[in-house]
Amino acid sequence: MAVPIAVLDCDLLLYGRGHRTLDRFKLEDVTDEYLVSTYGFPRQFICYLVDLLGATLSRPTQRSRAISPETQILAALGFYTSGSFQTRMGDAIGISQASMSRCVANVTEALVERASQFIHFPKDEATVQTVKEDFYGLAGMPGVLGVVDCTHVAIKAPNAEDLSYVNRKGLHSLNCLMVCDSRGVLLSAETHWPGSLPDCTVLEQAALTSQFETELHKDGWLLGDSSFLLRTWLMTPLHIPETPAEYRYNMAHSATHNIIERTFRTIRSRFRCLDGSKGTLQYSPEKSSHIILACCVLHNISLQHGLDVWAAPAAGHMEQSEEEYEQIESVDSEACRVRQELLLTHFS
Repeated sequence: MAVPIAVLDCDLLLYGRGHRTLDRFKLEDVTDEYLVSTYGFPRQFICYLVDLLGATLSRPTQRSRAISPETQILAALGFYTSGSFQTRMGDAIGISQASMSRCVANVTEALVERASQFIHFPKDEATVQTVKEDFYGLAGMPGVLGVVDCTHVAIKAPNAEDLSYVNRKGLHSLNCLMVCDSRGVLLSAETHWPGSLPDCTVLEQAALTSQFETELHKDGWLLGDSSFLLRTWLMTPLHIPETPAEYRYNMAHSATHNIIERTFRTIRSRFRCLDGSKGTLQYSPEKSSHIILACCVLHNISLQHGLDVWAAPAAGHMEQSEEEYEQIESVDSEACRVRQELLLTHFS
């Protein structure tokens, strides 16, 4: 009598099919070119992740054939960087779709647990000053601590009744609020906001606002586009510039703020699971948010390792901000005064 496949260990079924199986796949057995083309990263980077996450991924298991941390990381990297279906990427390293899914989930949670280690604002004054100087060197905008914007990542519909994730284009998405420095390193990433929320509402409710209003306002500011309200710690463009100084301010603002758009393109290019070219993330909003955040952590780690892909061509169509950029004049008189002083001091 035939035995139902469902009761078998699917990983064992892959033996004898010519695939690299769990006990045979070793990093040292494959070339650097193979690792980069299949998993998106070189050997040294993958070995670093194995050292970083190995203890977390080596949890006790009742299965006699537990998947090694190395294989789990390769499976997750393959999914993040290819955006391919899990069955195809699982076949590349010889594991089943079910095991592939567990690997992606395990590595994602391990990276999310370490998000604050790799995504944060500088705390010491010397580093803060370096951040400001680096931004000033781009287009002459002083006092910049980071540039902020939102980007949408498409997800599957949670359910027919939940419209909170439907954005203005009628698509289900997460609206992700991010801040980066002049090199594209992420300083803040909040990836869980429903796609129906406008950018200004996301910022109003975000932990970022609380941070800057209570902790991080160190004689500087973030730069945000016209979808945000002017604040003492958030400089926005002038809606209708009239004087030469206002034009110079807007030009410097635009050239500096462009760094965040460039960073979004970098993340989209490296992590194809987010770019929409292979479809939406087929997970719940919570799991999708964690996958996005895990990719943000990997983005920062890759920059620490000198893996700059800003020169790489953009791919796919990761949803950008949904705002129409209708300038809402700030009623914050102190914020208006700060921006006017900036105009007079540095752009007149």
